[in-house]
Amino acid sequence: MPTVHVDDIDLYFEVHGSGPRLLVCNGSGASIAGAGPMIAKLAAHFEVLIHDQRCLGRSGTPQQPPTMAHYAADAAALLDHVGWATTRVFGISFGGMAAQELAVTWPERVERLALLCTSPGGAGGSSYPLHTIASLPAAEQDRLRLHLADSRYTPEFLASSPFDQRLVEFASAARGVQKSAEQLQGEALQLVARSHHDVWDRLLAVDCPTLVTCGRFDALAPPANSHAIASRVPDSAVREYEGGHAFVWQDRAAWPDIIEFLGV
Repeated sequence: MPTVHVDDIDLYFEVHGSGPRLLVCNGSGASIAGAGPMIAKLAAHFEVLIHDQRCLGRSGTPQQPPTMAHYAADAAALLDHVGWATTRVFGISFGGMAAQELAVTWPERVERLALLCTSPGGAGGSSYPLHTIASLPAAEQDRLRLHLADSRYTPEFLASSPFDQRLVEFASAARGVQKSAEQLQGEALQLVARSHHDVWDRLLAVDCPTLVTCGRFDALAPPANSHAIASRVPDSAVREYEGGHAFVWQDRAAWPDIIEFLGV
């Protein structure tokens, strides 16, 4: 099992495909095991390096609560381990936060940066505080998750859109998988670290072409947050797509645009 030892834990990673080097930073609670479709899309064009972030999947959970700096340092250590001095970076949702932290801390290592449905934190705006959802009644959790995923998601809308209904069912099935106490603890630790994300005052340090993308109906990472990122990163552009937090699957134009940008 390919791992790299960082601090007091082992990080599990995989490499897929061939082409320009691309580090992929995954979202909240997401592991490699559940990222097959995304990996396949990217590995058709790039040599994809992806890891289970600390606290998740087959990577370890540290004794001390992690910070966003830890997640960025993990990515940098992984690059060192595989011998990549520089790379393109794809960061989605929480992974976009980790990717921003990486890019402002080690700007010389990032060739091109694609940020999807994410937020800068601080004065630029934060994504919804997911760590607060667990305290809500089950029915309210379900209602809120639907709204956060896509503000259009009502029973009537989903009844008229079978594809979106399948996306909702897929997400619900993933949440229904039985998890160990250690897995639940790890996910909770990640969400706490996420709640303190703030690169707003450091985004001027990003020193590479950057594409910031978002869904128009995303209530988890509102489009205004993507526009805020682009307003601070010197060489950047922002694009909105038809969809919510999963816009990359909802709008057929999204994947081609992102892959073209990263492949230049």
